[in-house]
Amino acid sequence: MLLCSACTGPSKAPSFSAGNESLVSIYLINHGKHAGLVVRRADIPPGLWPESSDFPDADYLELGWGDWDYYQADDPGLWLTLKAAFWPTASVLHVVGVKGSVADRFAGYEVIRLELAPDGFARLVDYIHQSFARNGEAKARPIGPGYGLGSRFYPARGKFHLYNTCNGWVARALEAAGYPMGVFRPVTADQLMAKARQFAVQ
Repeated sequence: MLLCSACTGPSKAPSFSAGNESLVSIYLINHGKHAGLVVRRADIPPGLWPESSDFPDADYLELGWGDWDYYQADDPGLWLTLKAAFWPTASVLHVVGVKGSVADRFAGYEVIRLELAPDGFARLVDYIHQSFARNGEAKARPIGPGYGLGSRFYPARGKFHLYNTCNGWVARALEAAGYPMGVFRPVTADQLMAKARQFAVQ
């Protein structure tokens, strides 16, 4: 599957309307094992993603999705790695509040900027909105601090396993926004970034 994902052909960029709509920028951050998805907090449409209000001082929000135990562990070790890969397990979302520019915050990492029409961005945010497990409440409650200041973990929807990974979650977010990811979705961060580079803007 990894080989198939890496060898899918070039994709066609989504078509945007030629009107006076202002395009919205989003960013992908290559962290090595996984890619983070970054959106500007002020761009989030009203009524979607209520958890974004937990970060009132943030200019941007970075998201990652992954296995409940593995993602939250400081040192996951072999057992949690194998369990996450081969057993469908509960998932979490990691949300990081970012102050200042994306370039400054993620200096030293590969950063890809993509542009979306407002309707595509709204679909992407709705995908994020639907990824939180709220259990009947208006807003999901944080289950613990994340990695570093200004970050939190939240319960998420969906089961994590080898064929439904953190990078697959980001790929589906891009598909919701209108970016084609091919027949075989990316599994690794490098595969995801390679596909996204086709659509990158400076």
